[in-house]
Amino acid sequence: MLRCVVIDDESLAREVLTGYLERLNHAVTRFGTAREALAYLAYNEADVLFLDIEMPGMNGLEFLRALEQPPLTVFTTAYRDYAFDGYELGVIDFLLKPISFSRFAQAVQKVQDFLALRDPNAHLENEPAGFVFVKSGIQRIRLNLDDVSHIQGLKDYAIIHTSTGKIVIKGSIKSIHTIFPEERFIRVHKSFVVAAAGITRIERNQLLVAGHAVPIGRSYREKIDELLAGRNR
Repeated sequence: MLRCVVIDDESLAREVLTGYLERLNHAVTRFGTAREALAYLAYNEADVLFLDIEMPGMNGLEFLRALEQPPLTVFTTAYRDYAFDGYELGVIDFLLKPISFSRFAQAVQKVQDFLALRDPNAHLENEPAGFVFVKSGIQRIRLNLDDVSHIQGLKDYAIIHTSTGKIVIKGSIKSIHTIFPEERFIRVHKSFVVAAAGITRIERNQLLVAGHAVPIGRSYREKIDELLAGRNR
């Protein structure tokens, strides 16, 4: 059972999404304003947010940016123009109103797939620290962290580059990054995570890792410089 939060200023939209979630046997808490939801999430956990964007007071984009560690988020909106903002903020899906039950169920399944991808790694008590499991299709693949050079996000998928090849898995790069140890794998761009130990050179707005050129996002440059300065001490 997923712990779901529905945030929409339209009562009919809240009723529809609540009905869909109850039909799928998930727990629902709903709010008519983003500020109410913000206060709730300060003391309560959620697995997924179903978030409208155009709302009075605080809109959905402002709300999501205000969360330090937002849950998986599905945008539910009548405006197509916000799709790009969704990708920038790492939302898991984008639903355009009016939302059919079948399309909504697909989004919920995507959320469950992401959570299933993360959960096995969180409970691998007997697995050595240098390994993680990832799900690719119906397979669970055991990865040696030393073999991973970088991870590339591509819309709803992530490509894990290893010394022996590439593994394509479903999920945003933000979700996939949580599987890998933060002290070893750093975000250098909205679409790239790299193995810190594999960085061999930085050239202007890109770096070289295991022979691959990877772009550096403007907002990530300071963190990379701090990392390299620490190595040289």
